[in-house]
Amino acid sequence: MNLATITSRLISFVVIFTAVLWLVVFDLETWFIVNSESVNIPIFGFHNIIDLREYNDRAAKKSIYGLDYDVQNLAQFIDYLARHNYWVLTTEDLYTYFLNRSRPVPPQHLNQKPVMLTFDDGYKSVYTRILPLLKELENRYGKKLEVVLFINPKQTREDPKGDRYATCEQLREGLAQNLYDIQSHGYSHRRLTELNSQELEWELLAGQEQLRSCLNYGGDRAIASHLAYAYNDSNSTVEKRASQYYRSGYLYNHQMLKIGWQKDFYRIPRIRVDFNQTPEQLMQIASFASTLKSGRMFHPFQSRVNANIFLNFF
Repeated sequence: MNLATITSRLISFVVIFTAVLWLVVFDLETWFIVNSESVNIPIFGFHNIIDLREYNDRAAKKSIYGLDYDVQNLAQFIDYLARHNYWVLTTEDLYTYFLNRSRPVPPQHLNQKPVMLTFDDGYKSVYTRILPLLKELENRYGKKLEVVLFINPKQTREDPKGDRYATCEQLREGLAQNLYDIQSHGYSHRRLTELNSQELEWELLAGQEQLRSCLNYGGDRAIASHLAYAYNDSNSTVEKRASQYYRSGYLYNHQMLKIGWQKDFYRIPRIRVDFNQTPEQLMQIASFASTLKSGRMFHPFQSRVNANIFLNFF
């Protein structure tokens, strides 16, 4: 091998090595910047809220569904959020200040930690158990904690007496007091990925229109503008069609929303809450929320939204 060949190969090696090193350094720099500038927002997903004191025998306890949650535990958790001055987001808060970023975070929320509390399916307990808790907290701390309800209007309309699900009148009461943020869970809780084009259109559109009709709300709040996918089941077809009617779409996949990565308004993760989780565990998850600082959300990489961290340690 002559000197010219050796020199040529050495130059090629140096060029390739330099390029690879530059890419590694760039990627690491990007990773550190995005992670240091990102904002963690735990979004908690509840279902029916029960009072465990009513289940006083073994047969009754067997009827408890795994996603039910005890009202005493819920009370401890939301009291913790109120005492520690968390910012409990609505769907419009999340969309406006963190996803779409059409407005800066209001000054009164700087130095707070953002979380969201969501409740699926519109069980009667949102009125009989959750609403009294929220009123009690408002009286105790002088602040409102507005929770998100993802509602199927078919279930509400087919249970007009509210034996299992909250009635339209009960939902309107919490809405009027600014304690409910009411959004869509589809029309009838069908698995959207299994529907044909016409069925999917109906489930999305009727879920929005009939929920708005049920509430008969004339104010300026965004009603049924955001969607939670039934059964945590979605795909690109569902999300594309949903984007025609809704501003964002929520999963139920036990992951934390991390503002600062890829942009996808229709795969917002939520943390699953089940019967076995203690209030202390929920508090620990909430503690991972980022403390909001002035200018923190406005790094150029922040245009990429909604990366997830799997909470495999809970």
